[in-house]
Order: sequence, then C-alpha cells, then structure tokens
Amino acid sequence: MISFNKNSVWNLTPIDVNSVRSEVNGLLINGEAIISAFKTVRDQLVFTNERIISIDVQGLTGRRKSFTSMPYSKIQFFAIQTPGFVEMIPDSELVLTFSNGYVATFEFRGGVNIGEIGRRISEYVLK
Repeated sequence: MISFNKNSVWNLTPIDVNSVRSEVNGLLINGEAIISAFKTVRDQLVFTNERIISIDVQGLTGRRKSFTSMPYSKIQFFAIQTPGFVEMIPDSELVLTFSNGYVATFEFRGGVNIGEIGRRISEYVLK
C-alpha cells in the first residue's frame, strides 16, 4: 500500500510512462505531464511536472484503487541515498518530508538514477 502518511518503504522498479494506469490521465491538469513512473507488484508511483501521484490497488480483483496526490510545493525538504558500490541489486532511497508533517520513504530497486529524481524535485521545490 502506498500512502503519504505512513513511514513506509517500497521496492519500486521503473516502468515506461505509457504503462501508467489510464485512470491517472483523468487527474492531470492542462500542461501537466508524466515524467517518470515506478511500480511495486500492483501499486504505482507517478512523478509529473507538478506532483507525485500514488496509485494503491486494493482488494483481490484490483478493481478498487486509491489515488493520492502530493504537489511538489508541499515538500519541506528531501534526502536521497545512492546505491553502494558492488551491490548485487543496487537500491537507492528518496525521503520526502511534507509541510503537513508526513514523511514518505521510497526505495527504488535496480538502475534508477536517484540523482536525476533529486534534481527534478529541486527544480520544482526551489522555484
């Protein structure tokens, strides 16, 4: 379950932006575009040029979904952790602290460029 109000870590792997659940398109505003996307087994995390959207797929059938949106403007501060040298499965982390006190920790598996994600968040937060 992906939720911005829990101190959770997820094993996220990159997916093509065309693989994002189609329901997300109904949430996007004019000029908003999907930049990158990641998934767990059923859940997804989507970075747009305006916010981060989590999709929590619920129930046995997966027909019920919960969408949570957190705009970059609500990020108070963030931290990134790069993968270690010679790790069998490289992983990296992104920790976001929001102005409402929520802390979200995202753990990325595989060859994710965490520096690029950090730069992107910096661009939106430091405007």
